[in-house]
This record gives sequence, C-alpha cells and structure tokens, in this order.
Amino acid sequence: MDIINISLFALLKSISDAQDLISPLLSNHQQQVAYLSYRLCEKLNMSKNEQRDTFLAGLVHDIGALSRNERLEIIEREPMLVNNHAFIGAKLLQEFEPMKSAALIIKFHHLAWNDGKGSEFYGERVPFGSHIIHLADRVCTMIKPDVNILSQIPRIAEYIKERSNTMYVPAIVEAFEELSIEEYIWFDLKAGYPVNKVDVSNFDIQMLSLDDLLELTQIFSYIIDFRSRFTARHSAGVANIAKQLAILFDFPAKECKMMLVAGYLHDLGKLAIDNEILEKQGKLSDDEFNQVRSHTYYTYQLLDSIPELQEIKEWAAYHHERIDGKGYPFHIKGDKLSLGSRIMAVADVFTAITEDRPYRKGMDESHAVKVLNGMVQNGALAENVVSVLIDNMQMINELREQSQVEAARHYESFLQC
Repeated sequence: MDIINISLFALLKSISDAQDLISPLLSNHQQQVAYLSYRLCEKLNMSKNEQRDTFLAGLVHDIGALSRNERLEIIEREPMLVNNHAFIGAKLLQEFEPMKSAALIIKFHHLAWNDGKGSEFYGERVPFGSHIIHLADRVCTMIKPDVNILSQIPRIAEYIKERSNTMYVPAIVEAFEELSIEEYIWFDLKAGYPVNKVDVSNFDIQMLSLDDLLELTQIFSYIIDFRSRFTARHSAGVANIAKQLAILFDFPAKECKMMLVAGYLHDLGKLAIDNEILEKQGKLSDDEFNQVRSHTYYTYQLLDSIPELQEIKEWAAYHHERIDGKGYPFHIKGDKLSLGSRIMAVADVFTAITEDRPYRKGMDESHAVKVLNGMVQNGALAENVVSVLIDNMQMINELREQSQVEAARHYESFLQC
C-alpha cells in the first residue's frame, strides 16, 4: 500500500475551504462550526475520539449542500427546515471508513432535541456530537460580519437559551453559556481560519494511503460535479481518461493512481462558481466567462497548502494552459508544462466534447478527432498526447462512457435523498 504523508484533516480542510468560496456570507462558516464544536466538546469533557469525530464532522458538516442557494438557505432559515443536505452529506461520506463516525454526526446535525426525543431518529441512536454541531452551527450563522463581535453576544446567547430543551440539549446550552463569556472564543471565530487555533496533533487523525486518497477524492468529485446536472459525470470521465493515457505513456503505477486523483480534483475550483453560470445553456457574457476562468486558479490555491500534493496540484490546475502559452490562469508555455499536465488538458477537452449534456449530444469520434487535431494546429493541445488518444480512440471512449454511466448512477441516487 502506498503511504503518502497526508492527513485526513488537511484534505477535509481543503474541501471545506472550497465550499466556503461560494459566497462571502459563508466565508469560514464550516471552520467556525468545527472550532466552536471542538471548544464545546472540551467544555463537556468528551473523549478525544468524540472530540476528533465532532471536529471533523463540523469541518464538512454542509458537504451535502451542493449549491450556493442551498448554502445560503441554511443561514436564512431555521435549520430544522433544511435538513436534506445533512442526509446527502452523510451518504457521501459514510462509505469512507475513516469518516464513518463523522458521517453519522453530520446526518443528524439539524435534528432538534425536542425534550429528549431527539436522542434517536426512527430507532437510530443520534450521536451527541450531532447536537453539539446543531447548536454551534446556529451560533455561527447568527454572527453578523459588519457588527462588533462582542456586541453580538447577548443577542446570540439569549436566542440559544430560549430554545434550551426544545431545539438544543440543555447540557450543551449550559456549556455554551460558560464559553460565551470568554472573549477569545469570539475573537477566534471572527479570525481567518479558526481551525488553525486547534492543536490537531492531540487527535488520532489518520494518515492516508494513496488508495484512501483515491477514495476520498472521488467523493470530492461528486461534490464538484453533482452541483449541476450539466456536469454530473464530467470528472469521472476526465479522471479515467487521464489515468488511461498515463498508462499508455508508461507512467509508473503509483503515478497512474495520482493522475486519477488529479482528474477527480481538476475542477475543484468550480465550487467557487455560481450554479446559474454552470447551468447556462447560451453563450456566457464576458463577466460570466471571466468567473469561469477563475476556477483553475482556485484549484491551484486550494491544493497548494498541501505540500505532498504538489505534482497532483499541477496536473489538476494546469488543464486550461496551452502549449503556445495563451492558456489561463498562469500562461505557462508548452516547454514548462509537464507531460501529466498536457495529458490532463487533452482528457478534459475530449471528455467535454464527447459527453452528452442535457442541452446537446456529445460529438461522435470522427468529429472529436477533427476538433482535437484543430486544437493541436492552433497551439492549444500537445500533439503527442492527442496522437496517442486518437490511436486508442475506441478503447478510451468506451472507458469514458463506462465511468460516466457509473457516475450517473451515483448522481441519480443522490437526487433521491
């Protein structure tokens, strides 16, 4: 098993940051909830494992809210009315063994205490951590960015206290009341990246193998793609084509897996783009296109904080660079682009032009060949990579179709949550 020195926390923090890019109103929201949940766990003398699981759950508690509107609705409405995203988030994470306990916490994080009835849900025990996140989530959504944080304490504390035993567990309300008089808690919540105030070395957080990384980043790809029915299968196609091209170029087995990871993450920055733009069927305005052009920059920045992912970061983030240096966002010329980055660019284009979208059919193979060759001629794509793809066109296209059919099954499953 290939061990790579990447902590589960680092990857969850990256996807948390990506989701919070979607609106300034949500900046740092999941980190705030994770931080406050951890402080509440400490105050309640919970075990280290319970603290860890609740902290990690808080960091990605809204992972199932796939659109900007869903995220904003969480702030604007009572949590009990917007519970669906909690079940989707749990479903996304529950099969990934290191997050199994956290997934269960996420599943019930909007369940009201209801005088003790909220200790279970249709016979299923509800983790205490779910109720901690429930309270922490509401506190953090009530913080107004344009008002002095200490001036907001009475309003927030009164709201929570009034709902003790109905919405929130009395013991957690009491712990919050004790915490709320400590000013540093509020200053930490307002500071950038509040989870950096938590010493995660106190927790037993798993270091991931390459196979673990593959499994988790495939989940991330669902979060990226499932925001729009237009892109619901895209990353699966790109990732599997990129891996197959790497095999054809005799990459070592480990690097072929890394290419699959890069494919799953290549559109991570699209989490910062409004769904309305991603789903627009007509021509994008200049402003809309400029927003789309930012996504590779965000992919780069979100992965840049993880030193062990530097090669994967470049393969993922450079997929709109061009051989002639006229790509975006870094304008890197062909001689500076690695073979892995060139492969990803070709895999992305081929997938985009051959996959079906709700508003148009994908190109047939002969048409796709003309487009790819044209992009080689105008300096966009690497000739050697395109040649290998064309030589193996039928096999690669069948692989794309198979991987995207499987992704479509997952998408339909999540629509039924």
